Amino acid sequence: MEEIKFALDTFYAVMAGALVMWMAAGFTMLEAGLVQKKDVSEIVTKNLGLYSIACIMYLACGFVLMYPAGALLEGIIPSIGTSFGLSTALPNEEIGIPYGMEYSQQADFFFQVVFVATAMSIVSGAVAGRMKLLPFFMFAIILTGFIYPIQGYWNWGGGFLNQMGYSDYAGSGTVHLCGAAAALAVVLVLGPRKGKYGYDGSVNPMPGSNIPMAALGVWILWLGWFGFNGGSELAVASEGSAIAVSQVFLNTNMAAAGGVVAALLMSLVMTGKMDVTMAMNGAIAGLVAITADPLSPAGGTAVLVGALGGALVYCSILFLEKSGIDDPVGAISAHGIVGIFGVLAVSVTGGASFVTQLIGVISIAGFTFGASYLVTLAINSVMPIRATDEEQDVGLDVSEIGIEAYPEFK
Repeated sequence: MEEIKFALDTFYAVMAGALVMWMAAGFTMLEAGLVQKKDVSEIVTKNLGLYSIACIMYLACGFVLMYPAGALLEGIIPSIGTSFGLSTALPNEEIGIPYGMEYSQQADFFFQVVFVATAMSIVSGAVAGRMKLLPFFMFAIILTGFIYPIQGYWNWGGGFLNQMGYSDYAGSGTVHLCGAAAALAVVLVLGPRKGKYGYDGSVNPMPGSNIPMAALGVWILWLGWFGFNGGSELAVASEGSAIAVSQVFLNTNMAAAGGVVAALLMSLVMTGKMDVTMAMNGAIAGLVAITADPLSPAGGTAVLVGALGGALVYCSILFLEKSGIDDPVGAISAHGIVGIFGVLAVSVTGGASFVTQLIGVISIAGFTFGASYLVTLAINSVMPIRATDEEQDVGLDVSEIGIEAYPEFK
């Protein structure tokens, strides 16, 4: 019986991880649809590259940093090791996860590594249209191999946030706020796209290339999020865990729906029209908002949490744009501002301490932003991270990739 349970839980972790991996396609399609057509091939290349870099770096050192067998500074700085030797032959003793857990160590690695790639994908969307490819990949190495795993250790690896009672079920803070804080740091160094702002500070619209493609990306993300949140239950082979997974699926879906409706209503009230790009960000915002606690609320409460996230992302996107922060896909708002809301909302939906949740927000955002800002400055001192005005004019497809996504449209 125990062997069957182990097999079922392992299979569930692997399949949930596969759903989250599919979110990489969602981010790619969403970003490709919301950038200008001259930058689409470059966006696709970024997403293919960042996912692959995340997988290699997490195997090289990230997994052990996040789940160490010991610590250099207890609760804050994990010990260093590698999981390159992870295999069925024998357990990796450097990893602080017992081999006799409810599912295999390999399944846990796979489920965790796709979360790392998700955090890096958030950066990709925010810097679209003006960040050069090689510096972006250099930043991906540091974020996925070191920055993300260290703050992940604080929560899920038994670090100081976990010890304080910080609660973040599937990563509104650990994944989404981390990715958004990193994105904000890079964007502040990078600056806006050429032509985004007039000399008088006015905001110039830069419409995306393909709305149906962007919408397909959102649908893929919506589907993948069932693995993101549902898989975070980490078990399905008992009656209790199966019911919990079902509730997580229900709440995840309802929060996304609430986010879409709220964003559409906000758009209608503010402009008289229903903005499809805001509806897409509303879905993502609802999903991010519920991710910190998709288990505790009833379905109706999940709708409300998602709706508040959808309303918040609408306001945040407009505010950041007017503040001079150019985020072509709204990633900083949807994953960062709403990620903060999601973490803090657990003090209401899940009974966590508001002060502890706030400490988690400050710790994750502060460390990730500070480290990312310094890393970005360091990379920029070695090679320019920003494409020149001339390169932006012709498009990064031509200047960086050499293959245009839409060569027939000039």
